[in-house]
Amino acid sequence: MEPGCQKLSLEQTGAFSDLFLDYITEKDSLKPFYSQYPKIENFKKLIEEKSFSDSKRKVLVSELEKQYEYISYAPDFDLLRDSKTFTVTTGHQLNIFTGPLYIVFKIVTIINLAKSLKAAYPEYNFIPVYWMASEDHDLEEIQYMNAFGKKYWWETNQTGAVGPMVTSGLSEIAAQLGKAAEVFQKAYSENKTLANAVRAYMHSLFGQYGLITIDANTRSFKAEFKEIIKDDLLKNTSFDLVTKRTENLESLGYKTQISPREINFFYLSEGKRERIIQEGEQYQVLNTDLSFSKSEILELVEQQPELFSPNVVLRPLYEEVILPNLAYIGGPSEVPYWLQLKPIFDFYQVAFPALMPRNFGALINKNISDDCFKLSVRLDDLFKPSHTLQNEYAHKQSELDLDLTHQIEEMKTLFSQIRSKTDGIDKTLSRTTSAFETKTIDLIEKLEKKILRAEKRKHSEGIAKLEKLKEDLFPGGGLQERKENIIPFLEQRPDLIELLINTFDPLDYRFNLIEI
Repeated sequence: MEPGCQKLSLEQTGAFSDLFLDYITEKDSLKPFYSQYPKIENFKKLIEEKSFSDSKRKVLVSELEKQYEYISYAPDFDLLRDSKTFTVTTGHQLNIFTGPLYIVFKIVTIINLAKSLKAAYPEYNFIPVYWMASEDHDLEEIQYMNAFGKKYWWETNQTGAVGPMVTSGLSEIAAQLGKAAEVFQKAYSENKTLANAVRAYMHSLFGQYGLITIDANTRSFKAEFKEIIKDDLLKNTSFDLVTKRTENLESLGYKTQISPREINFFYLSEGKRERIIQEGEQYQVLNTDLSFSKSEILELVEQQPELFSPNVVLRPLYEEVILPNLAYIGGPSEVPYWLQLKPIFDFYQVAFPALMPRNFGALINKNISDDCFKLSVRLDDLFKPSHTLQNEYAHKQSELDLDLTHQIEEMKTLFSQIRSKTDGIDKTLSRTTSAFETKTIDLIEKLEKKILRAEKRKHSEGIAKLEKLKEDLFPGGGLQERKENIIPFLEQRPDLIELLINTFDPLDYRFNLIEI
């Protein structure tokens, strides 16, 4: 327990998969699926394993300097030229206004991890990196956010990769959201593309803590990935490796997150991001008239690698090829799917990073704390199912003992005595006695439920408040961090980001209930 922060085990929340929980608890059967477990002492081995050439560092610095050209007080990227400098990375889609809270939690996790690593290994440098999924084309997943009890939509009919999309309309939404949204309004109004706007507000919010935001959708970065693009097109190497590893995971009883394809690249052009498939000797781009022979598509990779966009199977490998990275920080879906991918890294001789769960949490304002106190419930009680919570509340509020367990046990004792007598008269009466016992106990249990329902009706006002409290903390029945946006919380607590940085521990894999 920390001041203003209560910690729960992730299992206690009931919100995480068995695969994710088993990974966190270092279950032996999962150890072949990753390299180093994310403990501070294991990062020495990760540093030793990571090979990253001076030429790659030169490309990285050059590209970042271009991307930050229009950012005031841009970071000094020269530190990345040093062979003793490494990154820790998280990534996400370009959700408007950062999207749900957990995206902010991801950023805070990598900032704090970089600090923790510097303290443990002072001879090295560690930089937190936010990888923008600028090539993603799932517009529907990023074009809304929830704040102040309302869903805000970005109305646009643009298509293709989201990074180059024009930000028209977003600053107008920001203008409706109060003072805390001014940083977003400025970013959206001053930057034409979504990727540039995201970089701008991420720098405003987190730049002072050393965060660097990267857009990997460039020719220079893709050029470093050319040989892997060619191999995937020609030999479908990743499909075979990931399929086998997925079967291994599923044989342990786990549900897997992703499915590989024979070709794990999209064709990327203005307004389009379409899958590449092979039909006979030709390579087709779905939903277009584009078709290439083997020699033509290999020449295209050589001359215009930026046209090839990795899917979820090869994007993690791409990250590790262009960054001097030691750890990837992800959520309860990301960490499990990375466990499907290690054979690809082994095949291409790229060091597999530590897979770190991001920090998890809920922000508890004064109203929630006060209501918990008035209703005599603990914050961790709210993670229980509604019917359990209501029943416990009714029992606590009642002046009577609503539990008939003792009476049921007495009834069982009575029937045992009756059975002793009937057995002495006629053994065949035993079955009849048991039937009467079952029926009687069933009636008592039904009566117990009726008593509880009657008591709950007496306390309906308190139960309604309890349900309102649960809805405030679990909007729509899900975790707050997966639905609510940061803006209303910044409105209440302008120093919220500093509070999160001071509260979260990147290597403590528990759920944080943070009072704000």
